Amino acid sequence: MSRIVRYPMNYLLRIVIVMCLTINFADAQVTSKNNAFTFGEELNFEVSYGWLNLAEAKLKVGNSVITEGSRPHYKIDAYGNTKGAATLFGKVNDNWGTHLDTGTLLPSLSYRYIEEGRYRKNEKVYFDQANKKATVELYDRENKNLKEKKEYKLPGQVQDLVSGFYLLRTMDLNNLKKGQEILITGFFDKEIYNLKLIYEGTEKIQTNLGTKETYVFSPQMPKNKLFRGEFPVKVWVTKDQNKIPVKIKANLFIGSLNLDIASANGLRNN
Repeated sequence: MSRIVRYPMNYLLRIVIVMCLTINFADAQVTSKNNAFTFGEELNFEVSYGWLNLAEAKLKVGNSVITEGSRPHYKIDAYGNTKGAATLFGKVNDNWGTHLDTGTLLPSLSYRYIEEGRYRKNEKVYFDQANKKATVELYDRENKNLKEKKEYKLPGQVQDLVSGFYLLRTMDLNNLKKGQEILITGFFDKEIYNLKLIYEGTEKIQTNLGTKETYVFSPQMPKNKLFRGEFPVKVWVTKDQNKIPVKIKANLFIGSLNLDIASANGLRNN
């Protein structure tokens, strides 16, 4: 129980985005340009376990363009922090982020600033997409001094945990068939991941934003001691031009974790 309460964002943040790392399938195609999100968009979520409100999460696109290698980029951040009684089990304050090229929709930089109890991890990953390389830099607890730097080979163009979700939002999902398997490849935590995503069809659900028609996906999760079954997670993404996540449910060996959207501001399409 304490492990679930202490690290809810560690697991849910990976779930919401790990299914979107790099998606390779014929029927869902990246559009010629991004029509789904824009500068200043902010999505806020509540995380709960049963009757306990554990945490808050936020996905935020920066208000203005930033430059990497003379090219314009979105600065996108995912934040997660415990609140209320959950802090008694250990305070969590996580920030995962990416610099996403506005044209190619590929990341040039990703970063993680993790505070979970006494644990700290400060990491930057610089992507050289053209030469299929990633350079990982690890910093000390205070995020001031470089401790380790290492280069990794990539199988091709990849996404990080945050950028992959925003890539998914630019895709045309209308031609997906129920039960279709989607192969996923991505780079995270110094490793290449190959996962499978199942499209489960559409569903109309009630949310804090009103009634929404949604696409439903189930990512295959790696075996671990928390999740129950091979496909323990469902993700609901709005079936509209914005394609925002409005609900995630993760079935655990005891109970379930839920992430529900609380508010959405600055959407590109109203």
